Amino acid sequence: MPSSRPLPERLDTLVIGAGMSGIAMGYHLKQRGLDDFLIAEKSDGFGGVWRDNRYPGAGCDVPSHLYSFSFALKPDWSRKYALQAEILDYFESCAERFGLGDHLRTGLIVRSLTFDESEGRWQVRFADGSQTSARVVISAVGQLSEPFTPEIAGLTDFTGPVMHTARWNSSVKLDGQRVALIGNAASAIQLLPEVSERARELTIFQRTPNWIISKPDRAFTAFEKWAFAHIPGWQRLYRLGSFLIHELRYSALVKGSLASRFTLWSGKRKIATGIKDSKLRAKLTPDYPPGCKRILLSNDYFEVMQRGNVRLVTDGIARVLPDGVETANGEIVPADTLIMATGFVTTEFLPTLEVTGAGGGSLREAWGASPRAYKGVAVAGFPNLFMLYGPNTNLGHNSIIFMVERQAEYIADKAGLIVDGGLKALAVRPEAESRYNADLQTRLSKTVWAGDCPSWYKTADGVITQNWEGLATGFACTLGRRDDADWEGV
Repeated sequence: MPSSRPLPERLDTLVIGAGMSGIAMGYHLKQRGLDDFLIAEKSDGFGGVWRDNRYPGAGCDVPSHLYSFSFALKPDWSRKYALQAEILDYFESCAERFGLGDHLRTGLIVRSLTFDESEGRWQVRFADGSQTSARVVISAVGQLSEPFTPEIAGLTDFTGPVMHTARWNSSVKLDGQRVALIGNAASAIQLLPEVSERARELTIFQRTPNWIISKPDRAFTAFEKWAFAHIPGWQRLYRLGSFLIHELRYSALVKGSLASRFTLWSGKRKIATGIKDSKLRAKLTPDYPPGCKRILLSNDYFEVMQRGNVRLVTDGIARVLPDGVETANGEIVPADTLIMATGFVTTEFLPTLEVTGAGGGSLREAWGASPRAYKGVAVAGFPNLFMLYGPNTNLGHNSIIFMVERQAEYIADKAGLIVDGGLKALAVRPEAESRYNADLQTRLSKTVWAGDCPSWYKTADGVITQNWEGLATGFACTLGRRDDADWEGV
């Protein structure tokens, strides 16, 4: 439960966000003895995206034992790929287990951060007008926290319910309705089975087809759960095996590799054997290499797409009408309900915050169209400010929790230099940040993400801002190296 104590006027560390990253950060701050911290959360509790995304079928595409903290293993996961409710329960239990509720303040939306150079503190202003001051600020808002709704003419004129998958309204009636689903990616393929069973008609508006691979999901047996809980070291060995298998999959994301060619062949074969109708098969076959956009996991997607009440539209949307959708070809598609499976604001990073650093510099202006950071956690000119799941820390092949844990450990050490070490300000050197990102973008140019396809991995100018290049273990090594010369402290 969140603390009901008043907001302090001054504190050592402010963590923004109580999702997976905020929980990991809170744990590592406590481990480091940095107990004077507050977690500011805009919603009403822990969980982040798993609290927000409650649409039917919501779940994780990383195995449960791997999508969990190394310091809080869970032996009784119900299945290999857990669903939303169980994942949320896990994160809430972790927060309770490590005493993070005392540090949580809910309903707090951070609006601006301004660095006071004379004091070496961040002045923090919240949406409700309240303020505080912190020596260290750590953003844990993630890359998938702000829902994205495209600008579509007439959208506000629609007379029926309109809801984004990340703001699901379970009271909206779907049974027997004509449902228009705008978007056909990760969230869409998870909710499709249930919505297609409930709706009288389901029309899916697709901009770009996706590569689909099978999801090796099943329930764990009672014996397996007993073994995870009672055989010493078995769960960690199982988790390590899963991690290493996923590490090997990175080779499929390298342009021209044997693994990438095999993935392309198997993806085409899956479509050829899974879709009977040649016209539908053509609509669902991507014209870009697997991995350029996020590869999706599903065992029933092609089956759902061939149901009698399901129709796929690829003509594009001209406008939304009060009672339907008009396509670019002038067809009117009647609809009672609109579901926006249109993803998140991903490439902007901290899109709702005004951040003013040393010398009055704006973070938004410093970043321009392509956000960047040193090791994904710090930006030159913005002392004592750190990010979890920042630019170029996402993965296409393994668990993001592994990445976030390494960042939380790294940031906790830097925060300790400020709080315990007596530094007024600690900032990464501009030349270190430039060198790091130039090298990273060179390496990223050799991956499938650099291909010609629309993707949330990169900005409009083609800069890949989301993903790390290489193995997750390579990122751990990068953060583990001594880098004192890249930082300037006063």
